[in-house]
Amino acid sequence: MTSGKLSVIVLGSIGYGGMDSIKSMYDVLEREGFDVVKHVMEKGMDYTEITDFRNEKDLSKEICEHDLSYLKEAKVMVILGGKASWGGGMELYEGKINLGLTTVLLAPDPVPTPWPINYSDYIVRSEEELIKTLHEIEKG
Repeated sequence: MTSGKLSVIVLGSIGYGGMDSIKSMYDVLEREGFDVVKHVMEKGMDYTEITDFRNEKDLSKEICEHDLSYLKEAKVMVILGGKASWGGGMELYEGKINLGLTTVLLAPDPVPTPWPINYSDYIVRSEEELIKTLHEIEKG
């Protein structure tokens, strides 16, 4: 980050199989010239192998604090709307309400809940529309 370009964090399902989608979006956004806040790339933050956090209280706290701290590095949150995500919902709320970040929901498929719609400044249906919207946000 810190190159003067628009800084973007990508949020979405990790524990429900969305890690590849997040990483893929990192690549798309970097190719388009955005600074990408890669919070899930830090060593030890890929916890996709854990299927039950009930006995992982300390690790749960560490992951949540880690993820929320990275929100402060971004100006825009891109929320991947393909799969439900407890963490994504919490990050969306924290980033929008407490940090005032701009929010863009990428939802190519129908969204059966009002929550991400309500807390998103922009709702786009394709990667192309996402890129166009981010460039518009960048211009001001």
